[in-house]
Amino acid sequence: MINIGEVLLNLWNSSGFAAIGAGFLTGGWQNLVMLAIACVLLYLAIVKKFEPLLLTGIAFGCLLSNLPMGGLYHQELWTNFMDEASEFYHSYGEIMRHGGLLDIFYIGVKTSLYPCLIFMGVGAMTDFGPLLSNPKSLLLGAAAQMGVFADFFGAVLLNLVSPAVGFTGPEAASIGIIGGADGPTAIFLTSHLAPHLLGAIAVAAYSYMALIPLIQPPIMNLMTTPEQRKIKMVQTRQVSKTEKIIFPILVTMFVALLLPDTAPLIGCLMMGNLLKETGVTDRLSDTVQNALMNIVTILLSTSVGATMVGSNFLTVRTLSIVVLGVVAFGLSTAGGLLGGVIMCRATGNKVNPLIGSAGVSAVPMAARVSNTVGQKNNPSNFLLMHAMGPNVAGVIGSAIAAGGLISLYGW
Repeated sequence: MINIGEVLLNLWNSSGFAAIGAGFLTGGWQNLVMLAIACVLLYLAIVKKFEPLLLTGIAFGCLLSNLPMGGLYHQELWTNFMDEASEFYHSYGEIMRHGGLLDIFYIGVKTSLYPCLIFMGVGAMTDFGPLLSNPKSLLLGAAAQMGVFADFFGAVLLNLVSPAVGFTGPEAASIGIIGGADGPTAIFLTSHLAPHLLGAIAVAAYSYMALIPLIQPPIMNLMTTPEQRKIKMVQTRQVSKTEKIIFPILVTMFVALLLPDTAPLIGCLMMGNLLKETGVTDRLSDTVQNALMNIVTILLSTSVGATMVGSNFLTVRTLSIVVLGVVAFGLSTAGGLLGGVIMCRATGNKVNPLIGSAGVSAVPMAARVSNTVGQKNNPSNFLLMHAMGPNVAGVIGSAIAAGGLISLYGW
């Protein structure tokens, strides 16, 4: 005869509820906190529309990996994977044999497959015409990387002042790249230099990208005068089809030869753009922009969210990353604006310095913010296309910055 009570007891003991209760003081509380954080992130993505295409997947991946007994993600497997003393060091076979669904998804992050495919999609959706018509805007994209390196050095100095909450060089590099406002680049760099910080850095990077309309305008108003914000820029020249085809080829060769570690990101970015511009690969361009981009976004966001396990995420260092991240983003915006002010004065007030803030690589949101602030000061001012030059230059600049940091610490 079946003992219903025993069956129910066994069912309870094998459930995640029992696991949380039994281990509440030794980690179960962390699961509950992370589940709450996942729900908050879902609210921000769905209700507030903060980068919903990525934040929804990140939040749900976080939720799945913090459900006890689910067996979807195993932090210990990846700890052994990164431990040079372990027999399973860099053993994808061990991951495939014993990993769960999210472990297998995460292989695409670890091998840089997902960020590179995302960059291919970004390239296919990007028009480099504004940059080609006004090459000076490349300087603004470079100036906007100031926050990346300032934050990098700041995080290293923090380690000297307070080792308990400080960061190693590779960790500091991963935090600094948040200033580039480029989620795929941040994931690409962090997955190689500081994978244990991936969840916190990814959430910080995408959160600040979503908050650009709130973060940038006060800095823009602080660093420019009302007269400068009213400057109207003349229409730029028309860029030929030949120029648009040659540009991605030349950029790939030059940048990959200069910084070989940038080849995966720059190569995929420019290949996607070439598919768009040739005029003979429309089917491939459409696939990269839509179907492939959507599939990879799901896999990337879910696997990144899976790394947000309580033991890694609920630390003082996570709070430090959030603070340093917003500092990096603010400094990058300030760097771009400073470059814009210098260019404005050097050209005799022919350049509106507001376009410098678009030098961060959040395309096209940063350019839209520059245009919006400009129109608030001069309703007849249309800066969008002018700001797209520094904006797309920022995409290239953040990839080059990441390559430089990877070269510094090795792959």
